[in-house]
Amino acid sequence: MWARVKGETENALLGLPFNAAYMFRPGAIQPLHGIKSKTRLYRAAYVVMSPMWPVLRTLFPRSVITTEQVGRAMLAVAKRGADKKLIENTDIAQLAA
Repeated sequence: MWARVKGETENALLGLPFNAAYMFRPGAIQPLHGIKSKTRLYRAAYVVMSPMWPVLRTLFPRSVITTEQVGRAMLAVAKRGADKKLIENTDIAQLAA
């Protein structure tokens, strides 16, 4: 259901008369710099996952990004735009670099 709702929302946004609209589709996001989720379950999961982030980044380098990378990529897209409308995890990492 989550994917269906996200897809419908993305299609609705792309259908609006904006000059540009970009859909970010991050994978696993490692929180940095004290960022905490408002959702209690996610906060607990991040505490449990914290020692595993280096392992996950090594095993799945294309699937794990950081909150800093997401922010930098969003700023880059806001300043310069992007070639794609749907921005996946690997695109986020490239835009953040």
